[in-house]
Amino acid sequence: MHCSADTWLRGPFGLDARKGSTVPVRRTVLAVAHHITAATRLADIVPMLESDRRLVVAYTAPPASAFTGGLDELLRGLGGLVLPWAQAVHSRFDLAIAASHGALDQLHAPVLTVPHGAGPGKLLHRGGGLGPPAARPVTGLIRERMVVAGRVVPSAIALPHERHLRGLERECPEALPVAFVGGDPCLDRLAASLPHRDAYRRALGVRDGQRLVFVSSTWDEDSLLGRRPDVLSRIAAALPSGRYRIVAALHPHIWSWYGRRQVLAWQTDAMRQGVRLLPPEEGWRAALVASDRVVGDHGSVTYYAAAVGVPVLLGTFPRDSVAPGSHPCGLAAVAPHVSWRRPLAPQLDDADRAYDAEAHATLRDAISSRPGEAAGLLRREMYRLLRLPEPEAPPDVAPVPLPRPIRYNGGIRAA
Repeated sequence: MHCSADTWLRGPFGLDARKGSTVPVRRTVLAVAHHITAATRLADIVPMLESDRRLVVAYTAPPASAFTGGLDELLRGLGGLVLPWAQAVHSRFDLAIAASHGALDQLHAPVLTVPHGAGPGKLLHRGGGLGPPAARPVTGLIRERMVVAGRVVPSAIALPHERHLRGLERECPEALPVAFVGGDPCLDRLAASLPHRDAYRRALGVRDGQRLVFVSSTWDEDSLLGRRPDVLSRIAAALPSGRYRIVAALHPHIWSWYGRRQVLAWQTDAMRQGVRLLPPEEGWRAALVASDRVVGDHGSVTYYAAAVGVPVLLGTFPRDSVAPGSHPCGLAAVAPHVSWRRPLAPQLDDADRAYDAEAHATLRDAISSRPGEAAGLLRREMYRLLRLPEPEAPPDVAPVPLPRPIRYNGGIRAA
């Protein structure tokens, strides 16, 4: 159902919620998506609740991010009720779930926040202006976004690892009483997907004897794509197509900022050379499980690859953009760094020498101190906030769906 930003949506919320009611729900839940990246993380969490007939879930998008391009289409494509933000902030809910910060203080609900990447590790993007530069806080642990007008906004803050509690205590001690270790639902879904590696490879057209090289870039000027805008074409030209299949995932913020058509236009040459580009909404996790090597940067996707056992090479790594002692720094200490002046194929061949099972396990343990437990821990906290007993059946941890790369048909066209 379509509604404009000015349309008040009728449904199971607000004072007249019972007027058209068929199922007598007891609690209302609001999923708050700040951008596409946050929305995809919520897609891992909301299914833990929405099959419960005692609950009803709606979605909304706050005007708190610069990267909202494509978000409305994504939310409506989910098929759920999408409330205008103006309605969301004038309604009461029994729980709000968000995978980012900003404008959450305007909601009338207990708020649970979860990370939308592989945990706090990057430093906040430095803004423009004429004043002198200052120290940048760690994203995900920014005091000014968790404390508004003398009040801690979230009622619960889920963090993936025990050490993140120490970081929160250092950055925002007022929020520590509501924080808990909830594991990493994305890492757990990747683990559940590992048995389906062959199916993912077939979906990506990988033939017997071929190696799948996954290229990942986060956003910003210091990312792999920012430093080397022609990176996909360059890698495609460097690797024989008979031996290699190349798939790429660009951070959703890139798609949101420039628009889908422009991103595809810039990558036309690479797609013509055989690179399979994944849409920003989904597909990267399946491709990661299917891959033999990953070329990436300091983004979460690159780190998840190393955590699930894929040899990673760093095409760039801006040390001044990551927090000292964080998990991305740990990866940079292990991973080979690509030398762009040398042939790429031998570097890919040799990448696995930098890793063994212990190295991958150490990297995995650095982002979640509750592996395999995220669904249970997060659901337990959500039902505590909802003041309802949990369902008896344990939550399902589903493998990710088959990847659907964007088709190249000689022009700017998407699947």
